[in-house]
This record gives sequence, structure tokens and C-alpha cells, in this order.
Amino acid sequence: MLKEFKAFIFRGNVVDLAVAVIIGAAFSAIVSSLIADVITPLLLNPIMKSLDVNQLEKISWNGVLYGKFIASVINFLVTAFIIFMMVKAMNKATKKKTEEVAAAPPAPTNEEVLLAEIRDLLKK
Repeated sequence: MLKEFKAFIFRGNVVDLAVAVIIGAAFSAIVSSLIADVITPLLLNPIMKSLDVNQLEKISWNGVLYGKFIASVINFLVTAFIIFMMVKAMNKATKKKTEEVAAAPPAPTNEEVLLAEIRDLLKK
């Protein structure tokens, strides 16, 4: 049973998933900081000052904390945009790599050259 567990843990998929979860958590912290420390102070301060609110999460109306919802929506949109840009860059890099490979066809081997000459002689 211990050997089976060890084989399960060290399979590529499990390790890849663990790495993805850890990187995802770090990425989430970066995006949250971007929103809380950069976007909110720069873009939302005029709105928040007009509402006389210091923190976006504390905006409410009749007990409904819609400021928290707005913060979550902004967090989602920024995260989705960053992921979109990353996927777009990866696709572009992959496309360039594929085009480079397709652009340079391999030179014919000696055997292929001889077969082409034989074909041409047979046609004559």
C-alpha cells in the first residue's frame, strides 16, 4: 500500500497539480495586492470620496455590502484579463515556434535525390 501511495504521489499529474495550486495562490496574492494597493487608490478614490468611504469593502446600502461585491468583480476582471494576456502571449510564442519549424523544410537526402533522378529518367 505504501508503494502504491508513493507511485501515486510521484506521478507527473499530481506533482504538476501541486505546483499549479501553489503558483495559483501566489498569483492570487499578487492580483489582490494590485487591486487593493494600486487600482482602488488610483481609479476608485474619487468615487469612494464622494461616498465618504475609506475602504471599498465597507460600502453598503441598507446593510447590503455591495462594496465587497464590487471589489470581487474587479478582482475577477483583473485576474481574467491577466490570464487572457498570458495565454495570448503563450499562443503567440507557440505559433512563432511552429512557423519556424514549418518554414525550414529539411533538405532531401541522397536517397531522395537519386530516386528523383530515376523518376525523371523514367519519364523521359
